[in-house]
Amino acid sequence: MHSKLTWAAVRPHLLWAAALTLPLLLGASSAVATEAGPAARTAASPTVTGPVTGGKGAVVLAGTAFGLDSVGYTQSEFFLTGNADSYVPTAPLDSDGRWQVKPATTAPYTTRIVVNRPADPAHFNGTVVVEWLNVTGGVDAAPEWIYTHNELIREGYAWVGVSAQATGATATETADPVRYEALSHPGDSYSYDIFSQAGEAVRDSAATVLDGLRPRAVLANGESQSAFRLTTYINAIQPLVSVYDGFLVHSRRDTGAPLSQAPQENVSTPAVVRFRPDLGAPVLVVQAETDVIALGSLAARQDDSSRLRLWEVAGTAHADAYIGLGAGDNGSGAAGLQGLNAMLSPPTRPGCGSPINTGQAHYVLDTAEFALNRWVTTGVPPARAPRLEVDSSGSAPAFVLDGHGNVEGGIRTPSVDAPVATLSGLGRSGASFCFLFGTTTPFSAEKLTALYPTHAAFVRKWTAATAQGVGAGFIRPADAAELVGAARQSGIGG
Repeated sequence: MHSKLTWAAVRPHLLWAAALTLPLLLGASSAVATEAGPAARTAASPTVTGPVTGGKGAVVLAGTAFGLDSVGYTQSEFFLTGNADSYVPTAPLDSDGRWQVKPATTAPYTTRIVVNRPADPAHFNGTVVVEWLNVTGGVDAAPEWIYTHNELIREGYAWVGVSAQATGATATETADPVRYEALSHPGDSYSYDIFSQAGEAVRDSAATVLDGLRPRAVLANGESQSAFRLTTYINAIQPLVSVYDGFLVHSRRDTGAPLSQAPQENVSTPAVVRFRPDLGAPVLVVQAETDVIALGSLAARQDDSSRLRLWEVAGTAHADAYIGLGAGDNGSGAAGLQGLNAMLSPPTRPGCGSPINTGQAHYVLDTAEFALNRWVTTGVPPARAPRLEVDSSGSAPAFVLDGHGNVEGGIRTPSVDAPVATLSGLGRSGASFCFLFGTTTPFSAEKLTALYPTHAAFVRKWTAATAQGVGAGFIRPADAAELVGAARQSGIGG
């Protein structure tokens, strides 16, 4: 499905963006393409069985809710069976991420993967995105699939969700004991090797997992708790196995997940963890306001390098309204207007005192998927992004805010450069992880009229902000069409 407002229709307003982007591409480093290739992969290859059927007849996963067949995709599910290693350090785990580890104990496992892929093999672009499914809510959830599925579907990626952790596997079996009777997870100390073996299975068993599609690149994704796990994986495990060609780490905190935990040896990571400077595969980190201040990633900030990019996105929260809206977003373009209207009448979350964040992180994450894949496959790195502006002179760090209460600096979207609300990643305390969902404070009708005396004035300002995002390398053209279409269809201004 494509946006109802086509790129051709909006292109005349954004031509100058291409003029900005072209020098960026021509002058970019080709570090990934020219440096020595990665070490040989050494992860074990599990036994793959399936497709899984039976039980209640449906895949158990918190993801998108529309029929994938309506957008030319198909879904299947497989069991992975093998023996997984846990790991222990051979030297102290320091903040610089140059970790040295070795296998410790071994345990048998059976887990599952969920595969979303193009129904038409000709639509496959050759890249498989493997997501470490998130278990914060006590079940397997696919937040990165929800946030980025429009980009993945329109560009023809295959997506694989991995039940890497025990909580997700147990909850999945509980939801359908018949379908998932075979699942057996030995504990999260083994999750890192299970994730390695899942990536290996994508290549070695592509005839089964991908129904014969041949992957040329395999990328790892993870959000929130899964990003904490990927942080540890990148520093400790990837150097041993070289399974993944690149990593998208979304909403990490200042530290990493434990390398090992009970009932195995407890091995925690330092209070502040940076990515190792000798990264063997590109890493793109995307951070919301919440992550920088509330989750402390400010302390783990790093400069960009030939293998690392850090994107901090203004007006965004660790989790936001698109988690709900995006579940039903089939790429028709309707979600653009729904998202804009949500800024004026934001949703609430049970137990939270304020309406939650309605920022536009998902558009930047679409671009992050594109940028990481291009980095891995062509050597052209993602754009360098300014950091969010933080005042560290007081007793605690605080964001520098503009006259509308929105943070200065960082990656900009129309929601903060042509604002209709104050968008914050710093939520209120309360139940249901309220502090992770940020807040939205809509502007009054009087303020909106003062900012945008006419509807045309609002559309011009919003379109210009969208064009800036495209030109800077942080908004995809197809999403730009959706954004401008939303502004035109809105009633804002006058």
